[in-house]
Amino acid sequence: MNALRNIWIVFKREFFAQFNIMLGYVFIVIFVALAMAMTFWFGRENFFQDASLERTFFQWPPWLLLFLAPAVGMRLWSEEHRTGTIELLLTTPIPTWNAIVGKYLAGLAVIGIAVLCTFPIIITVTNLGDPDDGTLWAGYLAMVLYGAACLAITCAISALTRSIVACLIISMAICFKLMLIGFPPVQDFLIDNLGASFAEMLASFSNFSHYNDMIRGVIRLDNILYYVSLIGFSLFVTSVAIQSKRA
Repeated sequence: MNALRNIWIVFKREFFAQFNIMLGYVFIVIFVALAMAMTFWFGRENFFQDASLERTFFQWPPWLLLFLAPAVGMRLWSEEHRTGTIELLLTTPIPTWNAIVGKYLAGLAVIGIAVLCTFPIIITVTNLGDPDDGTLWAGYLAMVLYGAACLAITCAISALTRSIVACLIISMAICFKLMLIGFPPVQDFLIDNLGASFAEMLASFSNFSHYNDMIRGVIRLDNILYYVSLIGFSLFVTSVAIQSKRA
């Protein structure tokens, strides 16, 4: 119970901090506006035929989260370093893991709210046709897991650097590389030049490949394990970085 209480305390502090500096509002507005605009602008010709939203709506969130998730997570620990409050946090009786989980869940809550705010898309599709509910739920789960993975990576980088800008750039670069190795044109290039086996191996490390599987309604155990492992490893790196400062 103490762990849950500690996580809740840190969660509230960080969650409201996101909105006190307007970052949470900006993230939500930009994500929803761009997701809607891209869906109806670039996918308007296929929107009424694509009840699963795979080729119209769900193809855009990875590109948005690639930039916006690091923007949410860049200050989780870098801000503590910059203001010097990390020493105060580390001297409190709250265990390191409780603080890490609380901060991470606060950032994830902002991403989750942004994802939920795209519900008018679902209402529109439901009114226009008879979509497969399973595919739509799988797509939304894929969005949340993709954003959670990008946020966890940013959390680790934030714990390793004092600069918010450096954290943002490095996190975006890592998330972009993880996307790129699973991007279809890059995969075709790798297959042609390095062989199908090597390309397939790289694709297994790409968050984009697992995301694409899920938005098709295919939720395999390896997809879930990939995201859980990536998030767990990133938070472990965060813990090691924070513990080294506490020692």
